[in-house]
Amino acid sequence: MHVHRTDPDLGARILALADVDHLLTETAIRAPAVRVARNGSVLPDSAFTRGGSLAGKPLTGLVDPVKLMRLHDEGATIVLQGLQRYWTPVAELVAGLELELGHPCQANAYLTPPGAQGFAVHSDSHDVFVLQTHGTKLWEIHGNGGPGELLLEPGVVAYLPTGTPHAARAQEAVSLHLTIGINQLTWRQLVSRLVGDVLGDVADDHLPAGYLADPDRLVAGLGEHLVAVAEAVRRIDAPAAAQEQAVRFLSERPPRMAGALLDRDALTRGLGHGTLLRRRPGHPCVMVDDGDTVRVLLGDRVLRVPARIRGAVEVVASRDALSPADLPLDPASSLVLCRRLVREGLLEVVR
Repeated sequence: MHVHRTDPDLGARILALADVDHLLTETAIRAPAVRVARNGSVLPDSAFTRGGSLAGKPLTGLVDPVKLMRLHDEGATIVLQGLQRYWTPVAELVAGLELELGHPCQANAYLTPPGAQGFAVHSDSHDVFVLQTHGTKLWEIHGNGGPGELLLEPGVVAYLPTGTPHAARAQEAVSLHLTIGINQLTWRQLVSRLVGDVLGDVADDHLPAGYLADPDRLVAGLGEHLVAVAEAVRRIDAPAAAQEQAVRFLSERPPRMAGALLDRDALTRGLGHGTLLRRRPGHPCVMVDDGDTVRVLLGDRVLRVPARIRGAVEVVASRDALSPADLPLDPASSLVLCRRLVREGLLEVVR
């Protein structure tokens, strides 16, 4: 375990108690984005959801704020799952962390009433960062020296490696904390994918009849296939495979386009050479040379641009904010590129 202290207001800027109130009581949030636990057990969705309709079509799993608040009053912990999918500040935090680590991440929030404990001592199958955003929570953390205690309050971040047994209890006030799970990519996954590509080339012919009585019928063919697979594995280009792994990660993340409509409205009203633009937080801008084009990895997709404007894209990649006039292109070309990058979601118009 590792403990880090930071700005006490950081957590509230990412996910405040008022934000959770809004999500749970003013939106049409549905299970499984929300789950509820009490006394160590996860309650069925029916305990806090209801049905509804939209445009004459039925909806199920809608969170019923009356039922939910009643359960919360009775000591239940409310869990908001996968917040990186629908709460922009959390999405930006998770996206930035993914770029630092090279591993997919997810975020859940836990809202626990005063004095309550949602789950018994348990461990997670992945590393986690825990950030307290409101109230305080006393954590029981088990290590080599036995159980210890850690009081989490706003500004305190804890890192728990995979398999660390823990439990937590809210103190005098309602507790809200954010847990970011790191879904580690492993060597086995990478090697399995590469070897799987090789296995795809193995002939899918039937095994010979009669091998049950005479297994030697398999020996020659099996030996040939194993030798072929071994030779193909030896031919795998490790540097190219490593590069491809990075390209896959930097081009297959979930799309994040918050503000896209506002940006398009700004483009409609006119983009000038002095218009201030900024990089969207958590969006990569990594270039891969590919002949007379450059592949620009944007996180959720690949953008191809002519190699001759690589220098302009390098300026975009190196700056948090810029204007079209900052690019080493003629005025018309700089506007065209900036409009394209705004529409692709890499840049946003400062409002």
